Amino acid sequence: MAVDLIVPMKPPHAGKSRLRGVLGAPDRADCHAALVLALAEDTVAAALATPGVRRVVVVSGDPAALAVVRELGAELLAEDAPAGLNAALRAGERLVRADDPDAVVGALQADLPALRPAELAAATAEAGRRRAFAADRHGTGTTLLLSAPGEPLDPRFGPDSARDHARSGAVALGLTAPSLRADVDTPADLDHARLLGLGPRTTAILATTCALR
Repeated sequence: MAVDLIVPMKPPHAGKSRLRGVLGAPDRADCHAALVLALAEDTVAAALATPGVRRVVVVSGDPAALAVVRELGAELLAEDAPAGLNAALRAGERLVRADDPDAVVGALQADLPALRPAELAAATAEAGRRRAFAADRHGTGTTLLLSAPGEPLDPRFGPDSARDHARSGAVALGLTAPSLRADVDTPADLDHARLLGLGPRTTAILATTCALR
């Protein structure tokens, strides 16, 4: 079963506010943006390497800053009037369904730097043809949401999104998949992802002169 994934992302300089200073340089906006972009690059690269993933569309209000993900093989969709995560996902869904109304559409968070293609493939296989989601390791957020074929994605990201997706009828996936559940919002999350094994781009940025840790 082919899956088309949508990855919504704020401009790198504006995203992941709780990670500011994690490289030891809180006043270095360039360091922070580089880290946020590296998280997304590793996520997108893993998604593109996943069997069954047909296309990856990154939706952003600043596509020029994300040109590197196009080099990886992803598509970029400019969101002219950013109106939140769910609106970005609906814009990506419209693009995908214009080409294939019966597609299975997925929403994948852009902050999964330890993501393993095998775990993402296992999640899509478990979902089958059902609308389903993977909660984060804390059990409150959502790292992956999948639609049923040709059916609305109906994203409900925000505080307690795992609860809201379950209440909306999405099936909670039961597989362990630690790398799929390891989104990075805080320094503690980054330490956890590091234990799982970070992708090469995040590993590299953590080894740059920006980092004091």
